[in-house]
Amino acid sequence: MLLRRCLALALAVSLPAIAVADEAKPAHTPTPKELLAKSQPQEWRTPDPKNLMVMDLPQGRVLIELAPDFTPLHVANIRTMAHEHYYDGLVIERVQDNFVTQWGDAANEDEGNDKSKLKPLGSAKDRLPPEYTRPYDAKLPFTALKDGDFYAPEVGFSEGFPVARDKAHQQEWLTHCYGMVGVGRDIDPETGSGSELYAVIGQAPRTLDRNIALVGRVLQGMEYLSGLPRGTGPLGFYEKPEQRITIRSVRLASDLPAGERPNVEVLRTDSATFTALVEAKRNRVDDFYRLPTGKIDVCNLSIPVRDAKAAH
Repeated sequence: MLLRRCLALALAVSLPAIAVADEAKPAHTPTPKELLAKSQPQEWRTPDPKNLMVMDLPQGRVLIELAPDFTPLHVANIRTMAHEHYYDGLVIERVQDNFVTQWGDAANEDEGNDKSKLKPLGSAKDRLPPEYTRPYDAKLPFTALKDGDFYAPEVGFSEGFPVARDKAHQQEWLTHCYGMVGVGRDIDPETGSGSELYAVIGQAPRTLDRNIALVGRVLQGMEYLSGLPRGTGPLGFYEKPEQRITIRSVRLASDLPAGERPNVEVLRTDSATFTALVEAKRNRVDDFYRLPTGKIDVCNLSIPVRDAKAAH
């Protein structure tokens, strides 16, 4: 009897404490909007006009920042093609759900595959050595993530791009995250010239890392690439020519008159605000998120881009 009374008393004392703990609200984690509102001007950078590619589609404008420190030969070739207006009139030929949107010369996919109908590359090269990795460089800016990675010994951000590194093998490379832009190729590794490009529009296909050259990432206009009708042919290719979207023009911002250049800024990935954004996403707690993950994946972080005129 005495034992029963002691247990009842213990429960009576402990139950209110449990109720209070359940009702306690978690500490608020600042939202990205709140953090960005407090960012300082020096935490933002303006992309080099020579590395900013402007693609105009019927649906709208897509801005792509190139990454010459990681794939210099391919970026130089792409610049040449943009200078010489090679991409004008090419088409978006493939939209594979949860994978990529790809653009290039329609003659590659037309019946008969007549290579004589391909648009000339002009001064650009039709073959390049593969640039799937670059030598490890400790002097290259790098903001590491502490969470680890399934595909690489170390991941983080360099110059605004998601990057993986392997110090033991003295290599580093760009990663296939959402919005990254890569070079289409055939089986031969040297067939990727930049005449065929794609953007990742779905899950991060990290198994492609170190197998295809990545040349940059989409800064603005992803909705014009990810929101297109999916192709119904194999690998998401459009089966009818009329389904393809014609590219109006592709220019480097440096080739446009100063008054016509896009005026965008990108948050520096070595800034205090970016560090706070990473931490907020890693440990998000608010009225909706009651259980933070405590970890973050390199492809779960989108780097903020803003209109410079509106910001100032």
